[in-house]
Amino acid sequence: MPPPTDAELVQAYLDDGDQRAFSQLLSRHQERIFGYLVGMVKDRDVANDLFQETLYRAIQAMHRRRGSYESQGRWLAWTMRIARNAALDWLRAKKKFTDVDKFGNEDEGPSFWDRLPDEAPEADSLLNRADLWEEVEAAIDELPPEQREVVLMRHQSELTFREIAELTGVSINTALGRMRYALINLRKILDPEWFEGVTADVPGAPKPKDEAAA
Repeated sequence: MPPPTDAELVQAYLDDGDQRAFSQLLSRHQERIFGYLVGMVKDRDVANDLFQETLYRAIQAMHRRRGSYESQGRWLAWTMRIARNAALDWLRAKKKFTDVDKFGNEDEGPSFWDRLPDEAPEADSLLNRADLWEEVEAAIDELPPEQREVVLMRHQSELTFREIAELTGVSINTALGRMRYALINLRKILDPEWFEGVTADVPGAPKPKDEAAA
């Protein structure tokens, strides 16, 4: 039999209090959630505290607002919203995050794509290189907060661009713009020799004329 879906595991947990179902759900996604938190706060101990807080909030919310949860879609995206709020609360308390977009208005329609260097997406392929991950991770840490967040959500947590846009409260074009700017900046930071013969595009990204498909 195929493994149960996230929705089936959630249903078993909410209907029958099946702790094994919740444990399976958590083991399926905990690396994505924790990896995002580590990337955001840059401290594993703090990330662990925020991870535990996220789980507590998620469990409480699932039971307290069951109808609200069931209308939210994927459990991972729903839980990532809780994780993001926990991370931003901590970062803002430490004055380490700003909502100001350092690149101005990125939501400018198709002409926006024409102004980006064609070679920028090549950096995307390096995000999945295990042998270079330490260097790539260090480069991601140098990105502006808004860009770092979308990279983490896309590559660490595997959210769609529509989910990222909804979670961060921006348009899909803005979420895509932040990703492309992040790739441009990573291209500048990382070793140029790593890009020889490498070509890639942003995985899962809709074309500018097909944003609704994200």
